[in-house]
Amino acid sequence: MIRILDKGTILRLIVPHLSKAKRGFTCRTSLANVVNAILYKFRTGCQWSLLPIRALIPKSTIKAGAVYHHFRKWSKDGSWKRVRKQLIRHNPWMLDLSLAHFDGTHARAIRGGRGVGYQGRKKSKTSNTLWLTDRYGLVVSYIPPMAGNHNDLFEIKSSFEYMLEDLKEIGVNPDGLFINADAGFDAASLRNLCDLEGIHLNAPVNPRRSSVDEFSLPYFDEMMYAERYVVERTNAWMDAHRSLLVRFDTTIESWAAWHDLYSILVWCRKISKV
Repeated sequence: MIRILDKGTILRLIVPHLSKAKRGFTCRTSLANVVNAILYKFRTGCQWSLLPIRALIPKSTIKAGAVYHHFRKWSKDGSWKRVRKQLIRHNPWMLDLSLAHFDGTHARAIRGGRGVGYQGRKKSKTSNTLWLTDRYGLVVSYIPPMAGNHNDLFEIKSSFEYMLEDLKEIGVNPDGLFINADAGFDAASLRNLCDLEGIHLNAPVNPRRSSVDEFSLPYFDEMMYAERYVVERTNAWMDAHRSLLVRFDTTIESWAAWHDLYSILVWCRKISKV
């Protein structure tokens, strides 16, 4: 039997926060098995119709379509997002927020859809997502995917405010937070927003900015910035999950759900080791 997470961990940490059917169709197998099948799809990137159901759920009569039905239902009603928030909210001691890291990732979008745009560096259509991790690369929050033809600072004010609200919902106070970011995030709008929230943005000055006053440069800590490789390492770990490496989903709900599932999978593995 193929297991991405053990059944006990799924039943204890994930299933209690998923929506359940109150009437009509009821699943013929444990929801833990359905979640494990979804995680298998997430890890391998295979087509839904090619899920090895008999290897994932022995002695089961459900089909791959039923697994997809549950994934879409939980994507639409926000169940995956709820699971992610509950895991972080109930285990704040696992976070090291003495330093945080902020960066974006681009994924090729094969079939198009919402939140997709042409990206010159990739020479294809992509979607862009901004991630926030703690000092050691554990995912804290992310900004919902946007079209890849925009740079990281596109609508950064509304996007960053969304992330701050997400942090407050999971019990993380952003006041006093130090965030590492690359020169691409060096913008007056973002720095001003961080100052209002009591956040220090540790980003080098972008040499392409023409309005930089050399006598009023923002404080920049090079030793702290040297740890920014951590978020790049997290990005590399994400690429091992094929459903995140290349986007085949055309809806924002499904694509965002895979981002929540990455965070859920990492958190569950970390919690189960304690």
